[in-house]
Amino acid sequence: MTSTETFIYEALPMRVRFGPGQLAELPEEVARLGLRRLLVLSTPEQHELAERVAGLLGHHAAGVFAGARMHVPATTSAAACEHARRVGADGCVAVGGGSTIGLGKAIALETGLPVVAVPTTYSGSEMTPIWGITDNNRKRTGRDPAVLPRSVLYDPELTLGLPPSLSGTSGINAIAHAVEAIYAPDASPIITLLAQEGVRCLAAALPAIAADPADRDARSLALRGSWLCGACLGATTMSLHHKLCHVLGGTFDLPHAPTHAVVLPHVAAFNLPAAPAAHNALCQALGTDDPAQALADLGTAVGAPRTLADLGLRDTDLPQVIDQVLAQPYANPRTPTRDDLETLLRAALDGSAPANRDRAIVRAAPIDAYTDLQR
Repeated sequence: MTSTETFIYEALPMRVRFGPGQLAELPEEVARLGLRRLLVLSTPEQHELAERVAGLLGHHAAGVFAGARMHVPATTSAAACEHARRVGADGCVAVGGGSTIGLGKAIALETGLPVVAVPTTYSGSEMTPIWGITDNNRKRTGRDPAVLPRSVLYDPELTLGLPPSLSGTSGINAIAHAVEAIYAPDASPIITLLAQEGVRCLAAALPAIAADPADRDARSLALRGSWLCGACLGATTMSLHHKLCHVLGGTFDLPHAPTHAVVLPHVAAFNLPAAPAAHNALCQALGTDDPAQALADLGTAVGAPRTLADLGLRDTDLPQVIDQVLAQPYANPRTPTRDDLETLLRAALDGSAPANRDRAIVRAAPIDAYTDLQR
């Protein structure tokens, strides 16, 4: 960075408790916030954990709403808001991944109730003021400081039950936040540092988790990486990758994290030649001269799906995806044409290697990618 470089970085108001066993500190945390009647949110699959959290809160628990769903359907959001009003909640505890934390944000957007997040995946949603609600097969997103969780409790022990395949796709979803943050129009040197560290942590931790899901050091490192990548998402504007994934998820109900894992290497191959500084930063973070291929290899190493066809997308769906992506402008290092999008999506559909005919060659010396998880 030169002495003449200028940039803007706005830190989000966020309190974090990190470490094994932090869930036990939840009652103290909500008391610090002055909350006395909390509705615990979860997906149906995590109902048992939500009941455990309600038990920790004791008489300050207003019950459990275990109806969170992927992509936050508007009907689910409306039902949760009504439930929160009915039980007289003065806040919510969102226990789970992006679906549950997203529901907490939707409630905050509608009712103003504060949210405390207890992540059990690597989505990073808890670090952002970004909300998303799906209605009539269209996903609407926005930014509002009101939806940013007041506190986040990161407890690596809560991620031990996350299956290796879901751990891998969730972690690559987090990496996608960092990749797009580095070439975002509102990026900064601070964001680049956060993004590189987040990518390093996850690129080292995810294969270790795939090899041994009970590896507590790897789980802690992955959770730290997701925190940093989520902070990047919260501070910058996302681009083509996230636009594609929102359309694929909102319109075709493709699973959120696996979709990110499939699409990311192909978007990286398309965008990075037009963003040499971002390319170089990712080369350093991943210890490679081909970040797009390294991201594809990471997906293979953690058992992520390889194709959009595996997730349920059909060849006949591509025109609708392309139409929606082209319908609204968004910041991106390169302006994709219809042909560009068709080429990219077809490669993601059938699992072709990420490639770009205009690829720039920008090389960086490989660095250690946290071979020692204790570092």
